[in-house]
Amino acid sequence: MSEKREILWSPSKARAEASTMAQFERFLVDKYGLRFADYGEMWLWSVSDLEIFWKAISEYFNMRFFKQPKTIVGLKKMPGTEWFTGSQLNFSDQILSSTDRLAERAAFISFSETFGRKEISWKDLKDQTASVAHAFRNMGVCKGDRVVAILPNTDVSLIALLASASLGAIWSICSPDMGHVAIIDRFMQIEPKILIFQDGYVHAGKFQDRAESIDTIRGALKTVEYFIRVPVTGEFSQSDINWYDLIVKNIKFDPTPVAFDHPLWVVYSSGTTGTPKPIVHGHGGVIIEGMKQSLHHDLTASDKFSWLTSSGWIMWNVQWVALGQGATVVAFDGSPNFPNMYKIWQYIADEKLTFFGAGAAFYEGCIKASVDPSKYSDFSALRSLGSTGSPLSGKSYDWIYSQVKSDVWLAPISGGTDLCGAFVLGHPKMPVRKGEMQCRALGNAVRSFDQEGNELIGKVGELVCTEPLPSMPIYFWGDTGNERLIESYFDTYPGVWRHGDWIEITRMGGAVIYGRSDATINRKGLRIGSAEIYQAVEGLEKIYESLVVDCEFLGKSSFMPLFIVPMLGVEVDKALKDEINEVISKTVSPRFLPDEIKKVSEIPRTISGKKLEVPIKKLLLGHDPKTVANRDSMANPHSFDEFISYAQTRKKRDL
Repeated sequence: MSEKREILWSPSKARAEASTMAQFERFLVDKYGLRFADYGEMWLWSVSDLEIFWKAISEYFNMRFFKQPKTIVGLKKMPGTEWFTGSQLNFSDQILSSTDRLAERAAFISFSETFGRKEISWKDLKDQTASVAHAFRNMGVCKGDRVVAILPNTDVSLIALLASASLGAIWSICSPDMGHVAIIDRFMQIEPKILIFQDGYVHAGKFQDRAESIDTIRGALKTVEYFIRVPVTGEFSQSDINWYDLIVKNIKFDPTPVAFDHPLWVVYSSGTTGTPKPIVHGHGGVIIEGMKQSLHHDLTASDKFSWLTSSGWIMWNVQWVALGQGATVVAFDGSPNFPNMYKIWQYIADEKLTFFGAGAAFYEGCIKASVDPSKYSDFSALRSLGSTGSPLSGKSYDWIYSQVKSDVWLAPISGGTDLCGAFVLGHPKMPVRKGEMQCRALGNAVRSFDQEGNELIGKVGELVCTEPLPSMPIYFWGDTGNERLIESYFDTYPGVWRHGDWIEITRMGGAVIYGRSDATINRKGLRIGSAEIYQAVEGLEKIYESLVVDCEFLGKSSFMPLFIVPMLGVEVDKALKDEINEVISKTVSPRFLPDEIKKVSEIPRTISGKKLEVPIKKLLLGHDPKTVANRDSMANPHSFDEFISYAQTRKKRDL
């Protein structure tokens, strides 16, 4: 926890003043006479005067209302705050609002291993959305019906989302690479009327036939009345509707007005430790959070934006923030490391992306593979880079500025599926400090709390949000009395959102995330986040990745194993273990030396790339392997077997 982190980049005066954040600041001066000495003062205003702040966001971005709101903030409580009461709008209407002025420009470009490159203009996107919505309406889809999809990150999933939302139907999507159990666990909870699916896909150069899995899912979802197939295999059931038959009619786009808090989609918690929580977000909350977030991303209609994501990660939903500002969204569907890690960097250069984002694991993977993108690619168009999913190491900051581009704005963010947004974000007018996120997001009353609920500055504590946000869940599907919602976020500090991350708010106003607080390492009363150990261990050239858990047994001493994946050809011997212990001792504390260092072939991860610390901890504490983790929700389910074997061996040793 250093107060003075190295500055790696600062914006030019011209870039800072041309940014969307600077334009919004000038709007506040002109419209409301509001001037701020610095960003800290502006942030404090944004979380103190919620009424004016969110009204200003809606005005600045020309939020489209079929019916104007009576109040901006009605009943104020968490959970359950009333936002933009009495208003009517529609997510799809807002997203497609750039069509008239950008008609022939590309709205969406997809690069797929299965389908190749495809480009869709704003006019075609709107026309195809209208056509599919018309078909859905003829199938009897009404406001509140559920439309679900098993689709990759391509034009089909975007059009299907916009068509569903335009009718007031409720959307939900799973990635085709998810196991059928995980998909059934999610979709069965919300009783869908329509299922859209792709029957196969190409990944890493190999075709994956999904027919058998789809048949199992179809049999389990008894409420589905229509099955819509995106054909890849060539096989076709007579009972299925061909997707391409839905996008041929010339139909007028006619979105249905819905209330601000009308359900837009259902997204899910990881589902690795139990039944996935079906999180419901509203049309208005997602729209206005996206508008606010675009200030922090500095997005305009001149951008070409891409975030490396599958359709099973919340970043699939978040990428439409850029589309809502008229930017061209460029989507990638395939393996990012096939035939090698240079593939994505060439894609960034070829498509002339201005903004590229990815999970922190992608950048770490490039470092481990000794990738030097700037040797082979032209990144003259690239202005901004983003990262999320897990904390971005200081080593990754250095690599980006030395191996990608020295004059690029690196803006890591941290948020979650839970609120379809970010708590801490970038700021286009601020310097980038190594290992640190630039600021707390406007409108997000993010603070660091100790166990008693006292605010901390310059120290690590629980990430909390003390004021409501429009994009917080309106409810969990089927959660009577909001019991599960309250238990998930509000049981520790009543009336205050606890997110489950360790965070430090620096004295300069930046933020550092230290990992999940429910995977805390507690050694003799001293508590840290696991990320601090990862930064030390994974900084060694011989270590590819690692996982650490602290197991506290009733009546026994705690046990903290460190699992490591060495680089190819590296032997895990006493010398390497001594090197690991030395770096932990020097950079973290001798108190956090592991009780055992164990070599494994792979670290279990969620589909979004997060390490499965809590399931591994439960496994080592003696819980049933079948209940601690849902393999169908894992990116690499086979990796779990090695940990089960280790847990069984430990149990025998302890007997």
